Amino acid sequence: MLVTGGSRGIGAATAQLAAENGYDVCFSYRSRKQDAKAVCRAIEAAGQRALAVQADFSSAADIATLWNKAVSTFGTINVLVNNVGVLEQQKHLVDYDVIRLRRIFNVNVVGTIISCREAVRHMSTRDGGAGGVIVNLSSVAARLGASGEYVDYAASKAAVDVLTKGLAGEVAEQGIRVNAVRPGSIYTDIHADGGEPARVDRVKNGIPMKRGGQPEEIAAAILWLASDASSYVTGSILDVTGGL
Repeated sequence: MLVTGGSRGIGAATAQLAAENGYDVCFSYRSRKQDAKAVCRAIEAAGQRALAVQADFSSAADIATLWNKAVSTFGTINVLVNNVGVLEQQKHLVDYDVIRLRRIFNVNVVGTIISCREAVRHMSTRDGGAGGVIVNLSSVAARLGASGEYVDYAASKAAVDVLTKGLAGEVAEQGIRVNAVRPGSIYTDIHADGGEPARVDRVKNGIPMKRGGQPEEIAAAILWLASDASSYVTGSILDVTGGL
């Protein structure tokens, strides 16, 4: 399995759960080297091989290098989890600048598309691959809009939803399933990136289940989509949102 952005949060939980389910795991990280080492130790403690690769998902060259290192180390990648995503400080749209927008869309949309492209080139049975699974990480923000906070992030995740549906149709006959998980309010560090570390606690009473989610709950959904238990599922977006 290749997990993008695996040094913290949902990515780290997915990498660890994947190892517990028998996957060797390659994952990328941007700057958190010590966190990446800790995830490697957890993967190896589960009896699986680990590879951490530093990569900036605004760089197509870094994404290609990540794939080259993963394939050269493990031979075959069966599952890609596109977890990398960024957001900026909470602001109204009227205050956005182009630098902010380019960063979000370069990573969340262009980076995800390039990562999918590399996966298809490797997995496609039409081109000699063994098939595989792609799981993209969307967000409930794609449905709700994130008004007054990060509409740009929400728009980028809506693009991931459309990418998932469109790509699934393209590659279904090439042995590749493509789905997405749409998390709700999850306890991860991304909220601090948006300027409100305790955001989940603020909004949890508006969630039907009256609580935020844990990264491990999203990881479990991802592993189900990666497994043969979902063998007839492609082009789907699975909401894991506590009822939102």
